[in-house]
Amino acid sequence: MYAKYLRPKRIEGKIPAVLGFHGYSGASGDWADRLAYVNEGFAVAALDVRGQGGRSQDNMQSAGPTLRGHIIRGLDDPNPKNLFFRYVYLDTALLARIVMALPEVDATRVAALGGSQGGALTISCAALEPRIRFAVPVFPFLCDYKRVWDMDLAKDAYAELKEFFRHFDPRHERETEIFTRLGYIDLQFLAPRIKASILMGVGLVDTICPPSTQFAAYNKITSPKDLVVYPDFGHEGLPGMNDRMFNFIVGNLAG
Repeated sequence: MYAKYLRPKRIEGKIPAVLGFHGYSGASGDWADRLAYVNEGFAVAALDVRGQGGRSQDNMQSAGPTLRGHIIRGLDDPNPKNLFFRYVYLDTALLARIVMALPEVDATRVAALGGSQGGALTISCAALEPRIRFAVPVFPFLCDYKRVWDMDLAKDAYAELKEFFRHFDPRHERETEIFTRLGYIDLQFLAPRIKASILMGVGLVDTICPPSTQFAAYNKITSPKDLVVYPDFGHEGLPGMNDRMFNFIVGNLAG
């Protein structure tokens, strides 16, 4: 596994930290992209998801296909613990625990953020590591797969669902079984574990990660939460959202 780690040149006492997660098939991005938080005295860690566009290796073993994406990786394995995204969700918690254990980091002042797949991993990280204080998922992926299917939106980021059925269950005789198994990596079922304060951004015309699937997770969060709605935006840059995210995290965690 690979992650970038940045910290200020001068550190006095314990400092807060931010964990960053990237979109589907991407990578942790440029070092310079993280410097705004470092300039405010934060440590920053950015994870490369295994087997995607960065340096982390996918060395898991599972039965079944991988055509077009990682949602279905391990879906035909007899053991649901071998679903690809189960490992990735655990990776987010491991990153949080490693960063929290660093001598310069204040483990009580850690936030997580990301968009799309990164938004999903922000939710998983906050759910699996209860010490995360603040989290900002933006149009999170990997929520309510059955809703995606029922809306006939199993395309783009979710295209692999349709490919799986076409090749391995063309008459949908296993549909209930398949969607039940996908529940192991459906973030709406992890969301109730979150203790962090949440700021979530959503575009109401998002056809990549439909808003109703995002709300499936948001509505199950019981910790303090706020929703920033963009009525005319889809799965794209949301004007002002990065500034709002930055002010939310720095305003709450800076010393």
